[in-house]
Amino acid sequence: MAGNSTPATKLLDKEKVSYRIHNYDHDSRAGSYGDEAVDSLAGRLGVTSAQIFKTLVIKKDSGKLAVAVLPVPSKLSLKAAAAALGASKAVMAEQSDAERSTGYVLGGISPLGQRKRLPTVIDASALTFDRVLCSAGRRGLEIELAPQDLVRLAGAVVADVTTG
Repeated sequence: MAGNSTPATKLLDKEKVSYRIHNYDHDSRAGSYGDEAVDSLAGRLGVTSAQIFKTLVIKKDSGKLAVAVLPVPSKLSLKAAAAALGASKAVMAEQSDAERSTGYVLGGISPLGQRKRLPTVIDASALTFDRVLCSAGRRGLEIELAPQDLVRLAGAVVADVTTG
């Protein structure tokens, strides 16, 4: 699996966490990285789109960056994410700030193995599944793992952070 080695998978190996890697062909013309992962993996793996999570980098009102992890089909409530992370409000981070801080490229930002671990909130829906998928740190590469391991290794808080 050397070709699939990323800072995220290295962290999982170091912590001896059980996980599986899933590859798919990334299309540079894809309009949504999350939708591409869902379209490529959900049917093949027998999971629902709600089990495939996206990683969004936000900027809290303090100016500090943080991470929100939520199901691909869901929309982020910036207000709920900010509250869960102890801020009064938040906005989406600039792409350049997100990439520089995490060490990953947009569409491949993993909640694990970031250059500098950011405060993280994971949507509570993750805990309703026995396994979830999230980016392994590269476009076209996903990690499947227990949500409890994701929460623990990301040092995350768990809260309802989606709208609707």
